[in-house]
Amino acid sequence: SKTFGLFMTIAGSFMGGVLSVRYGVVRILFVGALLSAITNILFAFMAHMGANTIMFAVVIMADNLSGGLATAAFIAYLSGLTNISFTAMQYAIFSSIMTLFPKILAGFSGTVVDAVGYSWFFIGTAIIGIPVLYLVVLAGRLTDVENPNKDRTPAEAEG
Repeated sequence: SKTFGLFMTIAGSFMGGVLSVRYGVVRILFVGALLSAITNILFAFMAHMGANTIMFAVVIMADNLSGGLATAAFIAYLSGLTNISFTAMQYAIFSSIMTLFPKILAGFSGTVVDAVGYSWFFIGTAIIGIPVLYLVVLAGRLTDVENPNKDRTPAEAEG
């Protein structure tokens, strides 16, 4: 599943980049977050139905594709938030914060699985996706990553 998953992640990242340019970063960020939550439901379904190689391949494909799409859109979103004068530093800070919360929570996932089982664990992670969708909409309203240079003169926008 690692090789197959890698190719699906790359495909999802490519799709996320292309779709972000075509439809806007925030829209694709929303779609990526929604698809990521839906794939957690697929994991719950798979945990409930037991061992099935075909279902496993479908779930891995969907999860890696949606993860790649969401990550590409999120990177584009973070890039739109940075100031041209401080891009490297700000992006380093933003991307570090992006990975901090999941790393902290991952340590507790085994305890939660032991307490509630895999199906309920994945249903719970999908439910966590609901506030994420709201935050994506809110962030889209509060920031203008689609047009980061709109308030700058052409000379300022070029650097």
